[in-house]
Amino acid sequence: MFSSRMTRRTALGGLALLSMPARLAAQDLIKASIALLRLSSSGPIFIAQEKGWFKEVGLELTMKDFQAAAQVPLAVVSGDADLGVTAFTAGFYNLAAKGGLKVVAAQSAERPGYQLNVIAATNAAWDGGLKAIKDLAGKRVAVTTVGSSVHYSLEVVARKHGVDTKAITIVALQTIPNMVAAFKGGQVDAAVFPITTFRQVEADGSGKPLAFVGDEVPWQLGGVFTSPKTITDRRPLVEKFLTGYRRGAAAYHEAFGKRENGKLIAGPNYDEMIGILSNVLKQSPALVAAGLPFIDPEGRLDVGDIYKQVAFWQSTGQVSRDADPKTFIDLSFIQGHFNVPR
Repeated sequence: MFSSRMTRRTALGGLALLSMPARLAAQDLIKASIALLRLSSSGPIFIAQEKGWFKEVGLELTMKDFQAAAQVPLAVVSGDADLGVTAFTAGFYNLAAKGGLKVVAAQSAERPGYQLNVIAATNAAWDGGLKAIKDLAGKRVAVTTVGSSVHYSLEVVARKHGVDTKAITIVALQTIPNMVAAFKGGQVDAAVFPITTFRQVEADGSGKPLAFVGDEVPWQLGGVFTSPKTITDRRPLVEKFLTGYRRGAAAYHEAFGKRENGKLIAGPNYDEMIGILSNVLKQSPALVAAGLPFIDPEGRLDVGDIYKQVAFWQSTGQVSRDADPKTFIDLSFIQGHFNVPR
């Protein structure tokens, strides 16, 4: 009996000793929070979190979900979150120009073969002759908000096809459900939809695609950012996050980065990665697979394209003339960014 008690006590003591380093390691982790939208474009973060890659580099990351892209940079500027990741908008650039934000890495991008956003026509408009982008003049087109990435997609694609967007009535409906309702109800002639939303609209027999944005005009849709204060006071936090993020981006790209004729060719780790995203996004694997954007495996930005975006929004009066991308893009964390102006 005495031997049995000693054996049990020794075993319990050994377990306690084994657990101590784990507790101490947890205390040593740098705590950080990131504001994001629960979308596939945040996939590298979800993958790195699930695989424990942030903790491996010494970071305890808390995710803060938001419902609109405009809310994410505001959370960073206010100090509610240390980092943010979302699409670029006119509002984002105005906050950045005032010294509130620094872009440090890439998120999603529109690229050929990646069906991320689509400009679609209602059946009635199609039957009435709206069968190509050049036919949008004089039509009513739904977007989420003026100054959004959805709005920008419409502008750059229309201009590519020689359509003066002043001849288009842009209808800002605030939310995707509102856009779907207006589209199906005939209050608009066309809309710019995320591909997953459009596939559901298409399955209902309510519309037809005019163009996939990435096939028409590739552009840097989103980025990872933080505040200048965080970079100055807590640079190791940003470095650790980007180490885990880039590992997640590499795994994402390995699983989802290959396309042939616009079709996804599954990578060797596809099943595991699609399972992680399906669980986090609460969507079926098939629906997740239908809306996977391009994400650079090393987090590299198309810097020149950001300059183009700012210039465009300045030309429309939605971004201040004194906004200078050079002041709010920090290229020091990642090497090899694309199209960096001299």
